[in-house]
Amino acid sequence: MSRQLFGTDGIRGVAGEPPMDERTAHALGVALGTWAQQQSISPVSQGPAEVLIGMDTRESGPWLAAQVAGGLARTGVSARFAGVITTPGVAYLTRTGPFVAGVMISASHNPYHDNGLKVISHSGYKLADEVELELEALINEWLQGGEPAISRPLPVDTSLDNVYTDYLANTVRGAFPLHLVIDCANGSATEVAPRLFERLGAKVDWICTSPDGRNINLQCGSLYLDALQRRVVDTGADLGVAFDGDADRALFVSSTGKIVDGDAVLFLAASTLKNSGKLVGDLVVATVMSNLGFEKALESRGIHLVRTPVGDKYVLEEMLKRGAVLGGEQSGHVIFCEYATTGDGLLTALRVLETVRDSGRSLDDWSDEVKTFPQKLVNVRVKNKRPLSELASVQAEIRAAEREFAGSGRVVVRFSGTEPLARVMIEAGTHEEVDRWTGRIADAIRAELGAAG
Repeated sequence: MSRQLFGTDGIRGVAGEPPMDERTAHALGVALGTWAQQQSISPVSQGPAEVLIGMDTRESGPWLAAQVAGGLARTGVSARFAGVITTPGVAYLTRTGPFVAGVMISASHNPYHDNGLKVISHSGYKLADEVELELEALINEWLQGGEPAISRPLPVDTSLDNVYTDYLANTVRGAFPLHLVIDCANGSATEVAPRLFERLGAKVDWICTSPDGRNINLQCGSLYLDALQRRVVDTGADLGVAFDGDADRALFVSSTGKIVDGDAVLFLAASTLKNSGKLVGDLVVATVMSNLGFEKALESRGIHLVRTPVGDKYVLEEMLKRGAVLGGEQSGHVIFCEYATTGDGLLTALRVLETVRDSGRSLDDWSDEVKTFPQKLVNVRVKNKRPLSELASVQAEIRAAEREFAGSGRVVVRFSGTEPLARVMIEAGTHEEVDRWTGRIADAIRAELGAAG
């Protein structure tokens, strides 16, 4: 049986509409409370089961939190409310505190009118698929009962944010005598980042730190780097950092205004870990979308790249399978297993700053070692999806491209998991090659599957 409510990152939707409405949020609380009563997480946990709730800055966050808490209360499970906090902050507190589970209310980099309910287990990882199926059954059972959804507003426990900030600060040796520009995306980082970076001695110019419930990710943060680039260059800062709405990812801007993506950050981090003898197996896990130039740069350092399908879920699964300590995505979602169970933008920023400070090399110097190959992604709208292995002409074009590239280029063809699209990604030595082969493969797909209107 497949899940209907839970996707790869919890339950998502438009706030106020199913499944992100009051009754479904309440039903999740009931379901989670019922499940929580059956768990035993720690011998130090006394009294009733307890669940942690956190949120980003969307205007729908408080009422969703109150409904989840109301559902939990029906089952005798108590809730503690961290208020505005990052998703990795909820994961850390859930893992290290007396909580059966944590609920993060966020839609990450989406606009304010969307929201989501992400459930994290006491291990700090997302729930297993079979547990989410169990919760879905309990949610549907309660919804069919017709009982009213009674909210339970909660006071914010400000000590929880401080525990997480203290943990992050304690992963750093010394201070950061650097001039930074930091974009908090009017999101979760707004609460945590100022306390963290200012106590570490950095001079910081802050932008997008005035959330109003509707401006989260609005032309700011990791998806919109123009303003950050301008500010870094205009102020002569050492570098810039941009978080997304729930701060589980970070992208960077060098002192010259160059965008430094997750591939370059992974290269920097992997090189640093290898030099200190901490890069287990001399390997890094990333997705099929990571640039070939990144892979070549790792090879020059004696580091092996393992690729997974797109999605941090798959990166983490492969990391755990192989015992890898570092993995991530171009988007800036980087996982340091020594410190966290999920991607953490704040933690990533600390590791990057530490390397820049200790190496005596600028972010430009580090990122220049990753010679990015020209890359192009074409989306082909199709009438139906058949296994790519059955499309003879498409396979012929892919093989022809790979023969021509002879290891100096890459071809990635896959179907979207949510839309009627085939995605064709080509990397090669020149833009001309990229354009020619994306066009040929896209045309073959249209001929085989028909172009949707």
